[in-house]
Amino acid sequence: MQDYLAKDIRNIAVLGHGSEGKTTLVEAMLFASGAIDRQGRVEDGTTASDYDPEEIKRHISISASVVPVEFSKKKVNFIDVPGYFDFIGETVGPLRAVEGVLIVIGAPSGITTGAEKAWNNAKRNNLAKFIAVNQMDREHVDFRKTLDALREKYGSCIIPMVLPIGEGPNFKGIVDVLSGKAFEGSGKNMHEIPVPENMKADVEEAIEACREAAASTAEDLMEKYFSEGELTDEEMMRGLSAGIYDGSVVPVAPVSATTGIGVAPLLHALAMYMPSPLGHSFHGVNPKTGSVHVRHCDLNESFTAQVFKTIADPFVGKLSLIKVISGTLSAGAALFNANSEKLEKAASIFTVRGKKQTPVNTLYAGDIGALSKLQYTNTGDSLCEVNKVVKYDPLEFPHTQMSMAIAAKKAGEEDKVFSGLSRLMEEDPSLRLEKNVETTESLLCGQGELHLEVTRQKLASKFGAEAVLREPRIPYRESIRKTIKAEGRHKKQSGGHGQYGHVWIEFSPLEDSSQDFEFVDAVVGGVVPRNFIPSVEKGLRENLTKGVLAGYPMVGLRAKLYDGSYHAVDSSEMAFKTAARLAYKKCIDASPVLLEPIYHVEVLVPDEYMGDIIGDMNKRRGRILGMNPEDGMQQIVAEVPLAEMTKYATDLRSMTQAKGSYTMNFERYEEVPQMIAAKIIEEHKQSGSDDDDE
Repeated sequence: MQDYLAKDIRNIAVLGHGSEGKTTLVEAMLFASGAIDRQGRVEDGTTASDYDPEEIKRHISISASVVPVEFSKKKVNFIDVPGYFDFIGETVGPLRAVEGVLIVIGAPSGITTGAEKAWNNAKRNNLAKFIAVNQMDREHVDFRKTLDALREKYGSCIIPMVLPIGEGPNFKGIVDVLSGKAFEGSGKNMHEIPVPENMKADVEEAIEACREAAASTAEDLMEKYFSEGELTDEEMMRGLSAGIYDGSVVPVAPVSATTGIGVAPLLHALAMYMPSPLGHSFHGVNPKTGSVHVRHCDLNESFTAQVFKTIADPFVGKLSLIKVISGTLSAGAALFNANSEKLEKAASIFTVRGKKQTPVNTLYAGDIGALSKLQYTNTGDSLCEVNKVVKYDPLEFPHTQMSMAIAAKKAGEEDKVFSGLSRLMEEDPSLRLEKNVETTESLLCGQGELHLEVTRQKLASKFGAEAVLREPRIPYRESIRKTIKAEGRHKKQSGGHGQYGHVWIEFSPLEDSSQDFEFVDAVVGGVVPRNFIPSVEKGLRENLTKGVLAGYPMVGLRAKLYDGSYHAVDSSEMAFKTAARLAYKKCIDASPVLLEPIYHVEVLVPDEYMGDIIGDMNKRRGRILGMNPEDGMQQIVAEVPLAEMTKYATDLRSMTQAKGSYTMNFERYEEVPQMIAAKIIEEHKQSGSDDDDE
């Protein structure tokens, strides 16, 4: 592949709902450009962009993949982004590396949630948009209906730049609106034909829409259009390119990725009309001085780049995918990581096409490439010259939506599992690993069940580390509701010195909910010697970790030591610790209760799903606190027990067609309803985890 300068580079993320044919379309464009001799198939696991074993097995995209295509003397760096919402984290980096998006809509399904999210993401990031209506060869498709739906939702910016000849099994060609030429077939079999008579009115309507859109982007074009009613080809291209750049024009083109019809015209339109990196500016700061620096896509400026994705390969090592923002990067150049403040070296530079890496000597501003074996560099980090430090805004990954407990399948393989997870989290920053100090479980947090299961499978296939996932234990707690006086008496005689410790302790609920435990020394008259009183407190604190009902930590407890006795020879610290434990076990008579964590939950959904969400929250023992309109959506605020929220990410996605989102934060502990508490206590008894009393 030859070197390209910024004016001839197009960086485009391919977005849309899952199973709309994004990967197949990228593969078809590779084939149409002549980069490959045979078009691969997702079903066969032979596409360039889906190469991970999990992607091949599941027939879905899991990771974003860079696929450069050369066409019409342009280099188009496509980034094939997964459409399944469990892998939403894979969208973040690519959107920072591109200037435009190709939104793929399935002709049979029309505007889906994935397409809406793709549009919103592009708008939020000020990226140019182009829509491909794919699967035009399927049964029951209607291009005009899809076009009308797009216009109804997004307005007059929607412009058909290509029209289909036939639909469904009769989809046999396209009409290029701007040139007024019609083509039948695909690839080497594509040939020009006369525009069908029954389409001439539609073509005229479409070219008029293109003229109006182009004219509206500049005053001189508008004046000429009003006075003459025409624009030259050069003026049309200038106007439409400007409109696509600022978002006032969003072209639409029909295509069938499987038959190849419409693929070459789509690729040509993307290469000609989508914006290049030229004209884009990036703001960064010098982290030491705080001064703001603006970098442009200019070879004459100092080198800067940002890592938008990391690939963890157990054989090759770490591969960092970068977008060169300014300047030039040459092999062997010294680099400075503005985030870690460490020196790196660009030992090897590559361009990548899926898993294929091609060494290059230079990467120019605006291009996408890869660096291998960077020691201190992670996804989102900024690379620059040593003496001209610029740090760009970090990438913001979505909050995790689901947690599962993860552990090694075989004893002794813990290090293998968690070192593998560490590597996978470098690759996918939307994953998080945390330790629950109360349950002692390691929790793998991600975007959904599929996300976590794929991570487990990757651990096995990439690093040979077998792990198991299970629902996390809920960190219940225990407390008491009434005051009791309890005796703890420990006496043992077995030859030689015996053991003797004897205490009377009053246990009562703490009024101050912010305290877990309070020990009060109320001993008078030396019935318990001063040197043994700390042992009583220590014995209680050690046993608070295990409650009397179901073995959960005891909280909200006040213990007043007020009486007892001792033996001059046989009493010891250990004996009084044991006596304290025996007294503590009498808390079973103090109306003990189970407490559960309550979370503050905020759910954001379209209006039409409000009833379903509120009904579902009630089933989860939730309390609705309020509803607030927010950005055209409805925010439902509730308090819900954590035990009812373990798989809410999956359920919410199902209830709202993936249009809903939520956040949750710990609020407080509350008493568990009696029937549910009884079930938890019974499960504890069946597990046989009670200690025998001494």
